[in-house]
Amino acid sequence: METLYPALIIDALSTVRYPGSGKTIVELGMVEDDIRINGRHVDFTLLFDKDTDPFKASLVKSAQAAIKLAAGKDVDVEIRTAARRVAPVKEEKPVLPGVKNIIAVSSGKGGVGKSTVAANLAVALAADGYRVGLLDADIYGPSVPKMFGLENAEIYMHEVDGKNLIIPAERYGVKVLSIGFLIDPASAAVWRGAMASNALKQLIEQADWGELDYFLIDMPPGTSDIHLTLVQTLGITGAVVVTTPQQVALADARKGISMFRDSKINVPVLGIVDNMAWFTPEKHPDEKYFLFGSEEDVDALAQEFDVPVLARIPLVAAVGEHSDAGKPIVLEPTMSAQAFVHLAHETVDAIDRRNDNLPPTTKVKVH
Repeated sequence: METLYPALIIDALSTVRYPGSGKTIVELGMVEDDIRINGRHVDFTLLFDKDTDPFKASLVKSAQAAIKLAAGKDVDVEIRTAARRVAPVKEEKPVLPGVKNIIAVSSGKGGVGKSTVAANLAVALAADGYRVGLLDADIYGPSVPKMFGLENAEIYMHEVDGKNLIIPAERYGVKVLSIGFLIDPASAAVWRGAMASNALKQLIEQADWGELDYFLIDMPPGTSDIHLTLVQTLGITGAVVVTTPQQVALADARKGISMFRDSKINVPVLGIVDNMAWFTPEKHPDEKYFLFGSEEDVDALAQEFDVPVLARIPLVAAVGEHSDAGKPIVLEPTMSAQAFVHLAHETVDAIDRRNDNLPPTTKVKVH
């Protein structure tokens, strides 16, 4: 008569295979860790993925027979069956649950007026009655505080649902946050990539952005760790790519568009902004001087990627002057202002088309 002990029971059950799998019920983790032995009585539980498993009855009989064969026919074997307890899948909460659309304003290179476009686009959208937020994601060269006249803004925090959150500054109807609010404007931000990425994530995740129709991100120029951090943190609705007609700028814009369209990133490109498209003297608004290149060059890039040219912004000295003064020119009744108003309308239309035809963008998963 074989002495009963748990290892003997497990060894016996290791001979019972689940039909069609080639694996034993022990390998499949079907034997619950509740084996009890009382004299010549053994009882335990077999786990099944479904209560309706078609092999349940036959496996119970096979398990009983295997134990009797190993330990003796006089062994009383009681086998309970139960469904596996599957841990509930945690639903990942959105980072910005109150934000409807996230727009990346990007450029392949610096110096093409990306931040100016982002600031005026944000103010134009707010002037149309939309709820707008603007994040200055250019960690190493934040310029949004100056463009909004917020260089001396003091940032406060308050408690929301038990969490301390940063309160964005607000001007011209736009909620604004920038790393420039947190560092000395006269000092260079000398940070490693990981430090910059973590600071940016804090401005996104630990700020009270509230309910927004459009959340604009003034991206750093080029392609960098910051761009990867953003697409891994947020599902970006679409990107607006800013360029000048200059061939060097267009070549870099091409790289930027390719980055967003990479299969691993997959952010829709809403369109291109042709900035500094021509020079127009303020006293002669009907005159155009194409200093950097032709409209045809920008159109060719747009056709190459099958995206629209959302707007053409003229090169006018007043645009820079208003930015330096902290008052975006879109607030003034000028020709340049109308170009940015047109950009806002075209951007809204492009987002509506995108949302009608494409599923929501998901965050890039890191493997």
